Amino acid sequence: QVQLVESGGGLVQAGRSLTLSCVASGSIGAINGMGWYRQAPGKERELVAQTWREGSTSYPDTVKGRFAIAGDLAKNTWYLQMNHLEPEDTAVYYCNANIWTFTQGSKYYWGQGTQVTVSS
Repeated sequence: QVQLVESGGGLVQAGRSLTLSCVASGSIGAINGMGWYRQAPGKERELVAQTWREGSTSYPDTVKGRFAIAGDLAKNTWYLQMNHLEPEDTAVYYCNANIWTFTQGSKYYWGQGTQVTVSS
């Protein structure tokens, strides 16, 4: 069984920075890709950052230049560095990963979410 646990959320003033962490545990064979999503009240869940095993990354225009994703595969951990936060970034942030295990093959897993609130 694979589990993802996020940490680092909280309340922050606009313009400040925050770093989220996600740790994967369990019978992990390989992590193929890691990502962060967010869901604001009344809105659909959206991708905010994605990185793949070979190192490529992608971001939507709404966070490009402000957010950065980085992974430490040796620790099964990845991070989301969020700079110049805006009230519109307020949401529950979820980590996501494509993980290969011997019993399940490649599957996507989700964390439980961590709240980020940006005050104006």
